[in-house]
Amino acid sequence: MTGWQAHTVVTEEYVDPAPVAALSAVLDSGAPPLGVGDPLPPLWHWAALARWPVSSSIGADGHPARGTFLPPVDLPRRMFAGGDVVLHEAVAIGSTVRREARVVAVTPKNGRTGPLVVVDVEIRLYTAADTLAVVERQNLIYREAAQRGADVATPPAPEAAGTPLRRVAEWDWELRTDPTVLMRFSAATANSHRIHYDWPYATGVEGYPGLVVHGPLMTLAMAETLRRERPESMPTRLRHRNLAPLFCAEPARIQRRDTTGIELAVRTGDGTDRTVEHTVLTASFDHDGDRTHA
Repeated sequence: MTGWQAHTVVTEEYVDPAPVAALSAVLDSGAPPLGVGDPLPPLWHWAALARWPVSSSIGADGHPARGTFLPPVDLPRRMFAGGDVVLHEAVAIGSTVRREARVVAVTPKNGRTGPLVVVDVEIRLYTAADTLAVVERQNLIYREAAQRGADVATPPAPEAAGTPLRRVAEWDWELRTDPTVLMRFSAATANSHRIHYDWPYATGVEGYPGLVVHGPLMTLAMAETLRRERPESMPTRLRHRNLAPLFCAEPARIQRRDTTGIELAVRTGDGTDRTVEHTVLTASFDHDGDRTHA
């Protein structure tokens, strides 16, 4: 990473109602559409502030090439590993915010599957009144490429997922995905990572058994179930971590993990020891203990 230095990128960003409407269409809650002046739901800034990079800046995996804002990590496999979002003030759709982003840590490690690099990015959003609204820490992990299989798997027969979120019982929701859901979420969040839409690349190059469901999609789905289960209160902090990939069309449930706080998990399996947790979201409903992030 010779010659690269971490730096702060400051931009003025429009909280665009168009991708908000696109995300709302993907999640398909049946609620009246959000519009200009409405508060942006938690984590929806991932869509409202997403911007497409120019084509000439895109790398082989579909992400922007590294070495400018992100460090030139020489490991090809990138994953969104989780993060921590403190919500100080609601951001209004149609407003303008100041976005300050910087890489705060680059940490090489040795994992069970070989070398990896953890990159921590901090993002701060300020309202037009210069009030701190959101402080976010994103954790990105870079790994070596997986061994390429001799044969590329055959994609499953297409079957429409319909509404991605369906309530089964209190704090128990089905999460259903298909290639169309993944494509529409990629479009709403300006995410061109090929593992979410390019079957030959995902299976033949990165070694996955199928298309990979976005970590942010799982996290946003949990935040959305939280919003639907507790519409009267808004969280002030959301911690999320991705534990294992979820693959397109794999049956999954969003369920509550605890009986005291609010902790949700995306799960697959039959509820026995074969159950796998793919991502976890923990919600707090006051700012106690969070002022260190301001």
